[in-house]
Amino acid sequence: MIQLFHVSKIFGPTVALKDIDLRIRTGEFVFVTGPSGAGKTTLLRLIFGAEPPTEGQILINGINLSRISGTKLHLLRRKIGFVFQDFKLLSRRTVFQNVALALEVTGEKGSVVRKKTHQMLRAVALAPKEEAYPIELSGGEQQRVAIARAMINDPLILLADEPTGNLDPEITREIMVLFRSINLRGTTVVIATHNRELLRNTDQRIILLHKGKALE
Repeated sequence: MIQLFHVSKIFGPTVALKDIDLRIRTGEFVFVTGPSGAGKTTLLRLIFGAEPPTEGQILINGINLSRISGTKLHLLRRKIGFVFQDFKLLSRRTVFQNVALALEVTGEKGSVVRKKTHQMLRAVALAPKEEAYPIELSGGEQQRVAIARAMINDPLILLADEPTGNLDPEITREIMVLFRSINLRGTTVVIATHNRELLRNTDQRIILLHKGKALE
């Protein structure tokens, strides 16, 4: 599903990632960890196609990101959900509108948008809050809205960058249960985190980034 071959990313004098070889299988649940500045966010952005590698090749579902046009890359990114630490919800839109927007931009019919958005909000236990605005929600509820938005297009891959970084332990556990349920539906899940509690008792694969290198 995700393959990186000798991938490096350099920002000016800074080497963010160096000669990364990595394979993540379809349906896998993977943690990416390491200290601040280790390259976790950069790795996710490369997989998402938001940044090109300085060197190397990246294949997503057999498609080489460096060999497709901008239009095709945009279409491929619709099949990759991305969850951010700071949620990135639109403050002037309701919960329903925030989630529905991800479908609307694809040109989906209004009836389909409404049906799928209602279904997704029920799946993340937010149906009673669909008319609320982000400011009226707790941090955990906002993160569930962000997850619903990332999942609304039935992505092949879900990337999450420090998704529990601003949440308390109880809400963190709830969010991780939600990620695991998404994974059990067949979605490949890659979570970048520095939270050692998440990693302590997991039986999932862990990739450690250290000084731009990837270690299992």
